[in-house]
Order: sequence, then C-alpha cells, then structure tokens
Amino acid sequence: MNKKLRIVFMGTPEFAVATLAKLCENGYEVVGVITAPDRPAGRGRKLQGSAVKEYAERKGLKILQPTNLKNEQFLEELRSLRANLQIVVAFRMLPKTVWSMPEYGTFNLHASLLPDYRGAAPINWAIINGETKTGATTFFIDDKIDTGKIILQDECEITNDDTAGTLHDRLMDIGSKLVIKTVKAIERGNVEAKKQMPKGKLKQAHKIHRDTCEIDWNSSLNDIHNHVRGLSPYPTAWTTLVDGDNRSFLKIYKTVKCKEVHNLKIGSVIATKKELKVAVQNGFIELLEIQLPGKRRMKTNEVLNGLELSKSAHMS
Repeated sequence: MNKKLRIVFMGTPEFAVATLAKLCENGYEVVGVITAPDRPAGRGRKLQGSAVKEYAERKGLKILQPTNLKNEQFLEELRSLRANLQIVVAFRMLPKTVWSMPEYGTFNLHASLLPDYRGAAPINWAIINGETKTGATTFFIDDKIDTGKIILQDECEITNDDTAGTLHDRLMDIGSKLVIKTVKAIERGNVEAKKQMPKGKLKQAHKIHRDTCEIDWNSSLNDIHNHVRGLSPYPTAWTTLVDGDNRSFLKIYKTVKCKEVHNLKIGSVIATKKELKVAVQNGFIELLEIQLPGKRRMKTNEVLNGLELSKSAHMS
C-alpha cells in the first residue's frame, strides 16, 4: 500500500520550478512552498518574487518566505503544515530542526553525479573542467553540504557544443523526472539509500565569483574555450581589451578553437571586419559572441563594423 504523502517543497530559481511543476502535474499534495524573500530587481528596483514563488502563486499553493530558517514562528508554521516529506531543489542550507522534521525525511536534487561536484555551481564547473559526463542525484539531507545518502542518480552526456545554459536546461528536465522517481520509491517504501563513497580526490563546485570569470589567456586552448562555455550565458567569462590608452571590459559568450602554430605574444588580438581572434598557446581563440560596456550581447562580426582596433590591441 502506498504511503499518503504531504509534501513541502523548497526552492527559488527557474531550475526548481520544473520539479515543482512535475510534482503538481503528477497529482502530489504540495502543502507548502518555501522560497526566498522578494528582492529588488530591474531599473526601478521593485521587489520581485522568485521564479518558484511566481509558479506557486499561479497554482494557489501556500507560500512561506522566511529570512531566518531557525525562527520559531517559521518553524511553528512549518510544523502546522504536517508534511511528512520535504523536497529541496536549489534552495539553501537547512538547519537540522528543519530537515529532520518530516517522517520520511528531506531529500535534495543536486545537478551532478555525487560525490563529485558538491557545492553551489556543479553545472558550471563540470564544463569548465572539460567533463564529458555529468548527471543528477537525489539524496537525503544531513548536517553537511551535499554529503547525505544517495537515493537515485541519472547520467547525462556533455557535448562539445554544450554551454552552462544548455546543460542547465537539460539537467532541469532530467532532475525533475528523477525527483518523481524518488518520490514514487518513497511512496512505495522501497528506498535503499547508499552512503556516498568518494574515490580519489573529489572535484569541487565552489561558488563562482567575479574573479573566477576572468579569462587567463596563458591557459591552454581547451581550458580557455571550456572556461567560456562553462560560464555562458551566466555569469559570463570576461576580459579586458587594451588598445593604447583605452581599456574596455569585454564579456565573452561564445568562442571557437583554432589550433595553429604562431609566434605572436599571448593575448595579441587579430581583428578584421569579420573576425576577432586572440593568440593563445598552440593557436587562437576566435570570439563569436561578445558584449561591450553599455551594449547588448552581439555576434562579433556585428561589433567589428563599428570597432577600430590598432595592431597593438591585446587582451589583458
């Protein structure tokens, strides 16, 4: 006999919406949705709810937006929902008083094949590091970050053309389906969660900062190309274009590798009316889509129509 589930869902960004939608489509009783407080957004800095809040409002679901997960008033509200299962997708670290509350536990969806790529940015780092395979994992939350017992996993290929954006969307779909499989297993009472068994040195997925996004032109051809892919479209790789006394902050969204022998200085720029290439070890990185300060993202050949660069121009 299947267990009668009362689910509290916790999540904030678009990635989490797909899972919440799948739970609703499959007829599960979602008794509450916990998401981040509204934040100022846009030019007017008006308060805006998260993607999860917007979806939950459309579905008429009960929404809680605590600033402090240990606040007693919030904990009382959470208890009053009488949930026996909690599901977490792209939220934040939970105190034990929260994750230990429901009878059937609290499980998390993580966008990597744990134990590798624990942390805040698993999708980005898998591409930055040149991986050819990743996946999604559901696991029961414990008192550390992404270390709990694994319930289910599903693998996914990383193609040569993937960016963080395309992989995000694919894992969002794979992950939402994996959550449904996990919920069904819990419903039937036949979950066999397994302890994570790291093999060798673990690959980490620590939070990405602005400095992480700066391109090191002394890196290899492959590493620079993967760096751009792994940060596109967000938070985006960047560099500084130096031309005489002018320095321009340049975002780079798409590149192609050109393996070629040359004797140019690393970072040197070759610009024509149609292409923009940067000299690196063993070849060139051709910039296909870029963004100049105050401008929108554009194909590089469009930018070059109005951009005159001297022969001494280089990337710093």
